[in-house]
Amino acid sequence: MKEEWLKNGYVTEPVDKSLDLKAEIDKLRKEKNAVILGHFYQSDEIQEIADFVGDSLALAQWAAKTDAKIIVMCGVHFMGETAKILCPDKKVLIPDLNAGCSLADSCPADRFAAFVAEHPDHQVISYVNTSAAVKAVTDVVVTSTNARQIVESFPEDAKLIFGPDRNLGNYINSITGRNMLLWDGACHVHEKFSVEKIVALKQQYPDAAILVHPECKGAVAKLADKVASTAGLLKYAMASEKKDFIVATESGILYEMRKNCPDKNFIPAPPEDSTCACNECNFMRLNTLEKLYNALKYEWPEVQVDPAVAAKAIRPIQRMLEISAQLGL
Repeated sequence: MKEEWLKNGYVTEPVDKSLDLKAEIDKLRKEKNAVILGHFYQSDEIQEIADFVGDSLALAQWAAKTDAKIIVMCGVHFMGETAKILCPDKKVLIPDLNAGCSLADSCPADRFAAFVAEHPDHQVISYVNTSAAVKAVTDVVVTSTNARQIVESFPEDAKLIFGPDRNLGNYINSITGRNMLLWDGACHVHEKFSVEKIVALKQQYPDAAILVHPECKGAVAKLADKVASTAGLLKYAMASEKKDFIVATESGILYEMRKNCPDKNFIPAPPEDSTCACNECNFMRLNTLEKLYNALKYEWPEVQVDPAVAAKAIRPIQRMLEISAQLGL
């Protein structure tokens, strides 16, 4: 492996600008029996070329059942880890190893393990936005799609730790009446939405429905007509008779919303500390068509998970998938 690639975390080989990248990527994935999975927060061009686009739960479900030899995860690193844990015999690639997650980073595995050890009478529920090492000290993993249902699958008097997202944890506590012990972590994208700017947009579009991801602060969630995962917000928009929607989540979801609802108007909620009209995850946007092409061509960067960690981490992931299947999610 070239030292430059290792240093930078992605294949730095220049791509011929005359290439039809989409056609070349399509050719490579067929030759190599590869599947391209893309998260809703990826750029439009990656969502357009992906074999499957979805939220974290859907991507995990898809990875678990694919027959492809190579999985290219166009998302962030923990998503690649989850795919590798579920498919240890497959090669899992991510176009740029630098595509991390601020929420996962807010929960260092050693500190979380110590926190869990301090509460031995608690069961542990971890959000999927965590490292494999955090999942290894977890009883069940959740996504924003299934968090409420999985929390409610525990007895009402169960003592629970929920990590790492305090906003999602507070939201689940508020709608279930639980009193889970929360880890103090957050997503840098969803933390930035401004109540004042959303209120101003609502004044501009008085008939708009406000769609909010549960990783947002409670004050933002209180403005919402619908609080749900990215997949849930998309489903709500598709079913709604409304024409205008103010969307408080990473702006990549607007591609699928506009694709599925071309006659509707989706307005991205802006962050509070910027004049930008939308809120993008800088980690998600590290993946590009050029990096995707090179990742397939050279079959690198490859996601690796320590086998001992993976052996522990797979149990809470499988438990999540089993409960989700039972609930029809």
